[in-house]
Amino acid sequence: MSAQLKHVELAKSLPSRLLRFFARFPPPALSSSASTTLNTSLSDPNANLSEESGQSVDTPPAYENPFRNTKNTMTGKWHDPIYSLRRQADLVKLAEAHGVQELLPFSTKALEERTRKREEFGLRVKGTGVGQRVKGKWWERNMRGRLDKRRQAMLDMPQMIQTWKQLGRGRGWKKFPK
Repeated sequence: MSAQLKHVELAKSLPSRLLRFFARFPPPALSSSASTTLNTSLSDPNANLSEESGQSVDTPPAYENPFRNTKNTMTGKWHDPIYSLRRQADLVKLAEAHGVQELLPFSTKALEERTRKREEFGLRVKGTGVGQRVKGKWWERNMRGRLDKRRQAMLDMPQMIQTWKQLGRGRGWKKFPK
């Protein structure tokens, strides 16, 4: 009885968007109707089960995720998710703020899914891997070579000055700097 009061108090503190979502799509952990339909279909030995889903072919699944697209078994058409990615992100942020994110269905916007993908794929910024370079602008790509030529010209400058003076201050000079 106290557990029910706890859930009622929690529901009173939630924002209206989360309340509407949980009213429309009750979590399978809390809804007893989803678990009873699943148990009755699995306990029936004469039920026509498909190998890949474990559900009866004639009955729809007990709980459909509103964050994922669904396929109509009759027509084979795919239907878009009920909640867009932007709305999913808003709901996940609200649920995390109120501590009920584990009651939401699976979403790519959930914190644990995002951290799993970050660990799996890394940062994935072009040019940050081993042996990679960022493309950059033309002047950025050529700056290193230009600075090397400038440094080498400065190192060769005393010799150039000496040659200039020997030739008579520019007479017959062919190596004018560019």
